[in-house]
Amino acid sequence: MNFLNKNIFSFEPKFFGLDLSDLSLKIFQVEKIGKIDRIRSFYSLPIARGNIEDGKIINKEKVAEIIREAIKKAGPKKINTRKVICSLPESNIFLRAISVPKINKEEAGEAIKWEMEANIPLPIEEVYLDWQFLEDDPENNKNKQSVLTVAVSKKVVDSFMETLELSGLEVYDLEIEPIASARSLVSSTEKRENISLIVDIGAKRTSFIMVEGNVPCFTSSIPFSSENINDAISKKMNINEKEAEEVKIAFGIENFNENNPIFNSIKYLLENLVTEIEKTVDFYVVMSKTPKEIKKIILCGGGSNLKGIVPYLSQRIKKEVILGDPLINLSLEKKELNRINKEKCIGYATVIGLAIKKTYYGN
Repeated sequence: MNFLNKNIFSFEPKFFGLDLSDLSLKIFQVEKIGKIDRIRSFYSLPIARGNIEDGKIINKEKVAEIIREAIKKAGPKKINTRKVICSLPESNIFLRAISVPKINKEEAGEAIKWEMEANIPLPIEEVYLDWQFLEDDPENNKNKQSVLTVAVSKKVVDSFMETLELSGLEVYDLEIEPIASARSLVSSTEKRENISLIVDIGAKRTSFIMVEGNVPCFTSSIPFSSENINDAISKKMNINEKEAEEVKIAFGIENFNENNPIFNSIKYLLENLVTEIEKTVDFYVVMSKTPKEIKKIILCGGGSNLKGIVPYLSQRIKKEVILGDPLINLSLEKKELNRINKEKCIGYATVIGLAIKKTYYGN
């Protein structure tokens, strides 16, 4: 089972990206005309609660129906292929960059498998494993080789495969969310020594992706989410959840002081987020065994559009915090940039990363 960036095909067929999460579905297709990229098609649909829970597909038939509907409605042009690259949820994967003694590729398999078995919480027979050698880091011990490893629950992978086949699609590849997100949000020319933390604020959870250069090396998640924010605003201001969402979008926390009722409603949640970001950075420094400075924090996901969250986190964490640009690695003309607005685009980070995977084969 191939989850990492490997050149497994000698041809370049058309395909599109599909990102499935607990509460939404997103589609994105890119086509290249000469050296210029064009956004051929994109669309998103909500998924009702109970169909996907914590990344596990519960109702395959219903999810397949929603996928078919999204494909039919996607535009501005129609999806012109049945081949799909689909994301696998971060909550069900175990990704780590590890170091092993320098050995050749043929001998590496068993050593890496043993190392992975000691670091994943599931029995080895219940997961699909994949690994890939990374380019040597100049700061690493010359007798060691860096390896990106991933393990994914077989039950989760099999349920995704069955659902996609029910949708009438041909699975071109499955890829884990952190790799797709890093591909779209970090420049393809980023140097390995530059460390970033991607903070993906979703509807039900926030994922942390530590990235060396443009390679994710560690992931984790916490229950902080857009839903938590809306719920807190709703209760504090005595309004319903729809009104809370509208107030949040319109005003946000741009003036994060005691006179801002929205900020007062969610301050404790934001402080929890700050604490978790700092803990994640500290854990990475300890885990990497070679203290490196995290250069910047990149926000993405629908929750990152909260007005004022970028300056607030920057002030609290004392690091550069930016709103991610999922189109950073695409060569788009101005008219293409107008197809999808910036606020919507940031929620498409994972699926855009899936859609541009072809460019990265062999890397």
